[in-house]
Amino acid sequence: MTSLLRVLVASTVLLGAAADGAPAEAKTGQKPVAFQVVDAAGQLLPCRIHVKDSKGEPQRAGSLPSFADHFSCEGSAALSLGPGKYTYLIERGPEYRRIEGSFEVGEEALQIREKLERLVDLASEGWWSGELHVHRPPQDMPLLLRAEDLHVAPTITWWNKTSPWKSSPLPGTALVRLDENRAYHVLGGEDERQGGAFLFYNLERPVDITGAEQEYPCPIRFLEEAARQKGAWIDIEKPFWWDVPVALAHGFGQSIGIAHNHMWHGGVLDNEAWGKPRDREVYPGPHGNALWSQQIYYHVLQSGIRIPPSAGSASGVLPNPVGYNRVYVHLDGPFSWEKWWASLREGRSFVTNGPLLRARVDGKLPGHVFAAKEGEALELEVTGSLDGNDPVLFVEIIKDGVVERTVPREEISKAGRIGKVRFERSGWLLVRAVAATKHTFRFASTAPFWVEVGSEKRLLSRKSIQFFLDWVKERMGRIDLKDPGKLREVLRYHEEAKKFWEARLEGANAP
Repeated sequence: MTSLLRVLVASTVLLGAAADGAPAEAKTGQKPVAFQVVDAAGQLLPCRIHVKDSKGEPQRAGSLPSFADHFSCEGSAALSLGPGKYTYLIERGPEYRRIEGSFEVGEEALQIREKLERLVDLASEGWWSGELHVHRPPQDMPLLLRAEDLHVAPTITWWNKTSPWKSSPLPGTALVRLDENRAYHVLGGEDERQGGAFLFYNLERPVDITGAEQEYPCPIRFLEEAARQKGAWIDIEKPFWWDVPVALAHGFGQSIGIAHNHMWHGGVLDNEAWGKPRDREVYPGPHGNALWSQQIYYHVLQSGIRIPPSAGSASGVLPNPVGYNRVYVHLDGPFSWEKWWASLREGRSFVTNGPLLRARVDGKLPGHVFAAKEGEALELEVTGSLDGNDPVLFVEIIKDGVVERTVPREEISKAGRIGKVRFERSGWLLVRAVAATKHTFRFASTAPFWVEVGSEKRLLSRKSIQFFLDWVKERMGRIDLKDPGKLREVLRYHEEAKKFWEARLEGANAP
């Protein structure tokens, strides 16, 4: 854990310790402030609330689940606040219109009543939301899912040296279904060490990683162990971690996080931690880390590896709400946990931390494979619907890793036409929307659409494959292990990865 993470966790513990009951008991000079948040029918609506004083310090509401700068409630919350001016922000995920306001505590008790309005109901369109990086207590998850209007949330309970399951029996049912369309799973895990972070989901039992050192064993060994469990899902937590090319070479990663936890609700974590650093002249400012992450993802796709994007917020460790970065998955028919993961595997999805971009190509969902005969060209039309709380600057069509077309938001027709794109050989495209936020990077990206022309089914870019081959070589030179036996064991995985990328480079069919 980095020093920054330790500070965040410690701060959260201290802040949480101040919340000693609901409703909060008023101290001398304090007055009760009550929130009521309702839906269009006037019924209490679960939501998330941020209350800050004039210095920007977050306020808590008794024992309600809280983290960083917010707390969650079933629609009502009681605070005890001293005299002064306060601001508040109320949200319930991106499908509701956010509410901002202010109040002043004086001599009288206050009651604040607000109505949250729906912007759009994506579930009614077949889109179901989830996120793949949650560090919150399992007992809080039922409320957090409702408060964020989230449907899927595998929950991390074992992480590096910490695993409650070493001394406690496994739960009888790890998958908790809250109702007909919300569920979470309590055996999620994370291996986060010198090579980066890998997330483990849908396991029957945890992988014991508590004895691991920073560089030993190689993360691939734990991924191999997890993969022996039926239904195991491995998420590559961020694209820039040092061991990403090694994991890909060994066939690991059902998904990869491009809407990840360096993108925060209130800012960014503007570095690559212990991952491959970006060129800050090419990728400057608060948007740089996100754009670098996505460029690496495009190199993955250019290397002929088909893997859908995922999203995670790391709420509980980094200062995000649960579901701030989320992935929407399209299902035909009713929701189920099993169908959601199966559809994510097919890439029928988009990731977002703001814009709600439902794009189609020739009427098809992301993940679709378009086919043409040898010598034929395909001209595909991109359309889409776009909603959200933040104004969108533009929508882009990314073709084979390059921006093919940029369309300002106001130029997208009422029919949702974004543009056309032509393919004369195999490749891929995706659609990205970028919001007008400067302090953080808010965007949406579809999973790829695939194009296969003739017998050459996949684009294999020499430049992108060389990018990962060079990366593996650089990573091998960074491994610091004094024990010769351990070093040999770890390097074996990297040597095999090097051979994989070398062989793929020999088969490259594009620049």
